[in-house]
Amino acid sequence: MKQKESGCCASKHQKMERFLEISLLMLLFDKKGYGYGLIEQLEDFGFTSEDLNIGSLYRSLRKLADQGLVSSVWEDAGQGPKRRVYTITAEGKDELHNWIPILKERKSRIEQLIETYEKKSSDTQGDKK
Repeated sequence: MKQKESGCCASKHQKMERFLEISLLMLLFDKKGYGYGLIEQLEDFGFTSEDLNIGSLYRSLRKLADQGLVSSVWEDAGQGPKRRVYTITAEGKDELHNWIPILKERKSRIEQLIETYEKKSSDTQGDKK
């Protein structure tokens, strides 16, 4: 059954954009990456082709570069054209380090909300029987 998107979820894109940036920093934490390779790896963090396209990925990478969180260079790709390869900076690692406690706190709050909902929902279902 398809769930309809309510008004409260209408700004999902903006929230996902920030999560995309944090995810990119994580992917670049210990190895360099390039656009299409990063898109494939983002699936590990729940991104789908519906959530993301190459244009939004490059906009996010450009934003991170403008903030000094990643750097990039053009590298020869062998048989194909040169490609831009991205590396996290020390500032990017600091930013990621600062985000992890925030994400842990949000995860805890979300888990508590879901647990409370499920308890109340099951109580309500029991009342209907």
